Amino acid sequence: MLTRLSIRNIVLIEALDLDFRSGLGVLTGETGAGKSILLDALGLVLGNRADSGLVRAGEDRASVTAAFEFAGVPAAVQAVLDQFEIEVEPGEPLILKRTLRADGGSKAFVNDQPVGVALLRELASSLVELHGQHDDRGLVNPRGHRALLDRFAGGEVDGVARAWSEWRAAEDRLAAARDRVETAQADQDLLLAHLTELTALEPQAGEEVRLAETRASMQKGERLSGDLEELRHLWEGSDSPLAHLRVAARRLDRIAAEHPLLAEALSALDRAVIEAGEAEDKLSEAAEALVHDPLALERAETRLFDLRAIARKHRCEVDELPDKMREFRHALDAIEGGEAELDALALAAKSAGETYRERAQALHRIRREAAVRLDAAVAGELAPLKLDAARFLTAVNELPEERWGPHGIDAAEFLIATNPGADFAPLNKIASGGELSRFILALKVALAEKGGAATMIFDEIDRGVGGAVASAIGERLARLAEGGQVLVVTHSPQVAARGRTHYSIHKTSEGTVTRTSVSLLDAAARQEEIARMLSGAEVTPEARAQADRLLEGV
Repeated sequence: MLTRLSIRNIVLIEALDLDFRSGLGVLTGETGAGKSILLDALGLVLGNRADSGLVRAGEDRASVTAAFEFAGVPAAVQAVLDQFEIEVEPGEPLILKRTLRADGGSKAFVNDQPVGVALLRELASSLVELHGQHDDRGLVNPRGHRALLDRFAGGEVDGVARAWSEWRAAEDRLAAARDRVETAQADQDLLLAHLTELTALEPQAGEEVRLAETRASMQKGERLSGDLEELRHLWEGSDSPLAHLRVAARRLDRIAAEHPLLAEALSALDRAVIEAGEAEDKLSEAAEALVHDPLALERAETRLFDLRAIARKHRCEVDELPDKMREFRHALDAIEGGEAELDALALAAKSAGETYRERAQALHRIRREAAVRLDAAVAGELAPLKLDAARFLTAVNELPEERWGPHGIDAAEFLIATNPGADFAPLNKIASGGELSRFILALKVALAEKGGAATMIFDEIDRGVGGAVASAIGERLARLAEGGQVLVVTHSPQVAARGRTHYSIHKTSEGTVTRTSVSLLDAAARQEEIARMLSGAEVTPEARAQADRLLEGV
């Protein structure tokens, strides 16, 4: 609920801090004292359009701060805060602030965090309902009427929403399967051609790397083939270096025993023969490894070219070609099994649609029955509020199928006719602001609606009525405020006497400076204010006595 309102430099208000309590709070004061300024200030912090004319004359800027406290943050409020990543610690108030410059610029804050004005408006719908002459939110807005009727009816809206979600999901799956099958059928010949081409090539994972390495080795052998051949000729035959070394070793072997140095020379020759033999073996191995086969090189290059060409064709890597083959096979398999899948999905979608229709029709019947009960309940509230000639109708109409949704198949709107024989029209078509407020009050009482905004404000709901009607309005406002918070701007002493808290708005002038201030009245001051409302400018003993009777009678 609204617990504090701080206003700085708004029109006639220089500085004002108001603390509010639960229950029914009444605001009274003489005409022109500035009650509308309070509502304009509150509207500013709730996201209404910023008007630079609200800034007090001679000041550069104005500000309004509103604090709201809850036993637990309402789900609708929490959803908005979560969306904009604004945290409110348990037990801490939610503080909205709006600043306004004289040049028209404005800023908005939620718990000291800068936000857009649109966020204030989103929060406002769950924090405050303002009912008055220019009300365009709350019960006046037809967009909320269906939800209010459902809350009154106790209909199973969640079950309809789930059925709608399941039906949409089934239809989406069916549409996606149809697209896949239709695409596959249109491309069937192409898919077969691609698969045939790939099957003939039979690409293998890692084949590109192996072919590239083989081709590089063979190309290297082609470059080295002349030198290798020359070396092989050098090492082969009776005139090769190795043959000469072996002859020298055999001859030296015969005389090596004659001198130690000859023995050492023989040992060195033996090692040279061994090393030369190893060199000959390595040359043979290299010749085999780097063998140059022009036909094998051509085959490797052709294979590598074919693989890379088809990979470019399918816009993939060569190693991904086996996956492409599987993809084409699966697509062709889908064509063969597609009809059976479509039949199954179509059956599931049909069943989900029938379930939705059954639940939505049941909700439709519940809404129709609840509309009759709500109309009767509102009708019972109209006569005491001096609206006995008026009629109320909750219109529940089936929507065309393209407008069905998780809410069901209905549109709902509250309609009224203020005069006998007049056609029913939307609530916001009523000309009289006071009449509208009383209709709203009657509807609120009939709905016994506890799930709306935590704070309700009625602006001059008692305009043009008095006596028993004003007393009936006060009694219903007090009943509506039980367990919540209702604030009412009133000129009626019967309504004011019902208040749990009473605020007096008054205007003072000092020379050319005019100020509006607000006071929380104690018991004595409250009696005096109600007496003033009864008698006018001069408070008489009779008025005080009547004020006592009003206060004692509530």
